[in-house]
Amino acid sequence: MVRASASVSKITPAPELPPQDKSVRFSSLNSLDFFQEKSLQEYPTEIPPFILGHPYAPEIISMSMKEIVDGIHQRKISSPYNTWRNYTLRQLKNTDGTRTGSEINGVGRLSWYKKLMADPLAGPAEVEQFTYEVHRNLCAGRKEFCDALLLVSQRLDLSVTPPQNKPLPEQITAQEALKIFSEKLENAKLAQGRAISPLSQAELEYISKYAHSVLTVNTSVGHTVTQRASGKQMVLNMQKMDRAAMIEGLMELAVLIEPHFILSFLEMAEGNQVLNEEVPGVQGTVAAKLECAAGTILVGGTGNNIYELEKMKNVCAIIDLGGDDTYIDGAVNLQRPILAILDISGNDTYTGNLPGIQGSSLLGISILVDCRGNDTYKALHFAQGSTIAGAAALFDFNGEDSFTGVRRVQGTGLGGIGVLVNRRGNDKYRGALWAQGVGQSLGAGILEDCTGDDHYYVGGMYYDSYPETPGYEGWGQGIGTGIRGVAAGGLGIFLEGSGDDTYEFDYIAHGGGYWMGLGFFRDFSGNDKHLGSTSTMWDGSRRRESKFQRFSSGFGCHYAAGFFFEDGGDDTYWASIMSQGFAWDCGVAFSFDFGGNDVWTGAGAGNQGQGAQAGLGVLFDFKGDDKYQGSGQGYASGNITYHQLPGCGGNFSFLIDYGGTDAYGSRAQNNVYMQRGMAGGFLIDRPDVSEVEKPQDALALPADRK
Repeated sequence: MVRASASVSKITPAPELPPQDKSVRFSSLNSLDFFQEKSLQEYPTEIPPFILGHPYAPEIISMSMKEIVDGIHQRKISSPYNTWRNYTLRQLKNTDGTRTGSEINGVGRLSWYKKLMADPLAGPAEVEQFTYEVHRNLCAGRKEFCDALLLVSQRLDLSVTPPQNKPLPEQITAQEALKIFSEKLENAKLAQGRAISPLSQAELEYISKYAHSVLTVNTSVGHTVTQRASGKQMVLNMQKMDRAAMIEGLMELAVLIEPHFILSFLEMAEGNQVLNEEVPGVQGTVAAKLECAAGTILVGGTGNNIYELEKMKNVCAIIDLGGDDTYIDGAVNLQRPILAILDISGNDTYTGNLPGIQGSSLLGISILVDCRGNDTYKALHFAQGSTIAGAAALFDFNGEDSFTGVRRVQGTGLGGIGVLVNRRGNDKYRGALWAQGVGQSLGAGILEDCTGDDHYYVGGMYYDSYPETPGYEGWGQGIGTGIRGVAAGGLGIFLEGSGDDTYEFDYIAHGGGYWMGLGFFRDFSGNDKHLGSTSTMWDGSRRRESKFQRFSSGFGCHYAAGFFFEDGGDDTYWASIMSQGFAWDCGVAFSFDFGGNDVWTGAGAGNQGQGAQAGLGVLFDFKGDDKYQGSGQGYASGNITYHQLPGCGGNFSFLIDYGGTDAYGSRAQNNVYMQRGMAGGFLIDRPDVSEVEKPQDALALPADRK
């Protein structure tokens, strides 16, 4: 049933934003570590404003939340809404233990998750600010990187004490830099020791021996693991660790992204210094070798080197001065708990099949920094800025780079923080399962790409676990997910600065939460294509399943919350069902597009601002001439089978569009306020103030964001 609750002539226009003063939000930021193409010594002095998104994003979110609250009050459904909130919280409270008699338990539940679920309408403002600050910091220098880690750690309930990182002098010799570096490595190794000290030897060996198989390779579905009892015991053991110490160790190694530190080694490169000593595992020249308490530091020469890292177990760090180099494997685990790699220039290849390589770690700390060149990263499982029970980061400053892996790759974290930061270039990312900003239990996974026209692909290998529909598993691009029947979820964070980007993604991907997790997706600028289903198989062969996609572009499924933001550009979206601001089973979902002429395609059920099975789903599009295909916009069904009515409150669905000439597949007209389905269903289309008489209550200027 569709009823119009207000006529076109009586619709209130959207509030007007004041003239944009970009200086209010975009204060100057030093970002010396943006490496230029021509010379390592040429840096821009600040982040271009467009990388930081819409300057009035907070005000737009405030408008949308006011619209929702007003709608609930005006339609006199405050009581059902509060019933829904209380019901969800009661369900969570009743299962907040280790053993609950059901699949839902309290293992690994985060305080921030509980807070956002307790007051869902406060969530978008908090998450917008959080993603803005994390993104802004990851696009800057060493101090800001540590600030970003601190922000994320706090949301993981970790009390991290940042190291006292004194600024390096602008003029520093290579020998002085090596001395500082050796101290940082030693501090990081001590931090790793503190982190694992609460565990018994048996508990350590259990995680070390079985975590990769149980949590990664012995399963081909994204929502759980085959050996649930083993997985649960591992998560419980990770809870006992001093996980904050791992992050403190990674902060120590962040000296590798300090420009003055990197530039100090150019004197070695210019002098063609060569060590007259053969080093096992190295093909090519070595400029220097230094022993420290953490292990051996190697300085590679300017030629094309090959590093077979598994033949160099005593090596804890490599600094390579130049050349097109190849790095083979280099696993970080209890056998090698610390590894730091800095490659200053060259078109490099990072390859291997072992878990915990390419800036990744299991029960350890790892960092890989590549300053310049068109680089290739190839791995099998568990690589490229990913961690299990550790801390890890991969930085690539410049070049046209490609990242390829299967499972748990490209910025994933379980029991720790895994980060992939890519600064410049038109880059390609390809993963099959748990890839590109995935946070699982007790962890956070972050993928940050600051600039460039990038292509992201996740899925195309494992058949989906829904037998009634065709498709493949995806689980990536900003997914916070628990392990069903094992533990609650973590924080999945995907951030894209600027560029016209292309996204391919299969089931349960692209900005969402699953099983008591929190997922965040944000693209700050560009005309982007959110294509949905992958076009080919992961290996590039012809796709065998028909094109079909479910759960994407802002979704929350099974007591989870997802937040999706597009700050600007003419964007296109595609999904089959249950996407684009869709919530399921006491889930919460928000999808925001802050500007542009957008096309939302979704012919199936549950798209474009819908809550189902006691869910709250919201899609808000600001400005632009937008098209909404399909007929599900803001529809609230009265059919709930997972929970009992009226005790669960009902479903709450909102599609809100401000400004522009829009087209709706549901045949709704512009400038209407409609009930869609039950009383919790809203389709609200308001004209821009430029189209009508200007209202008197224009919004105030945005808050300063220094």
